[in-house]
Amino acid sequence: MPQVRLNILSHSRRDSLDVEGLSHRLKTKLQLEIRAQPDDTTCGPTCLHAVYHYFNDPLPLSQVIDEVPSLPGGGTIAGTLGCHALRRGYRATIFTYNVNVFDPTWFTTPGIDLKERLLRQAEAKSNPRLARDTQTYVDYLDLGGIFRFRDLTPSLLRRYLNRGIPILTGLSSTFLYQAMREYGSDMADDDLRGHPAGHFVVLCGYDKEKRLIDIADPLESNPYSADRHYALGIERVIGAILLGIVTHDANLLILEPRP
Repeated sequence: MPQVRLNILSHSRRDSLDVEGLSHRLKTKLQLEIRAQPDDTTCGPTCLHAVYHYFNDPLPLSQVIDEVPSLPGGGTIAGTLGCHALRRGYRATIFTYNVNVFDPTWFTTPGIDLKERLLRQAEAKSNPRLARDTQTYVDYLDLGGIFRFRDLTPSLLRRYLNRGIPILTGLSSTFLYQAMREYGSDMADDDLRGHPAGHFVVLCGYDKEKRLIDIADPLESNPYSADRHYALGIERVIGAILLGIVTHDANLLILEPRP
């Protein structure tokens, strides 16, 4: 893969931010365009494609989808998206809230070997899904990816958006949309037999006074906007990210081109 070397806050990106002065900014909106995902399971690669294009790295969407491995039942995880970006020369940081996989003490104990703990956990639990995800996270670490464990606060989101960096996030679409749960391979609405659904979107702006977060959503049938851009309350968005733990999500993926 070619190595990407871009200036994140180029003049065009600075112009896309609404207010001067990072520490006092009340509103920020990044000029990020997102395509419609081709099917129900390609939200992750479609969001990754949008972030690449934002950073002037114009891969075809079809190529990103082909190159990002999917899970047996469809979909992907943030670690897989991070691996693709790392191989293209980006820096990648995942803020994880998935305590099913990542024990909080792994991030507070000095000298912990995260890769070693992940592998030993996979051996101890004998869970096929955990084993598969663990290998992805190990690959991510081997490629230079970073994991962080921090409180999910509005200020954390603003920290990156103020720097002109979009945030790719895996979350609960059931909570984000306040939608009926889904059942079966065709993902039919079913409030009795259904299960929560996961999804990837890109956070691309905020309004501090109104407590809104701007979202670029690849799902064309989302309930909020026909052009795949809308704003929701920060509390709803944070809740949806944290509840992504139900669907093996609950994360922020921060990608930055290397200078």
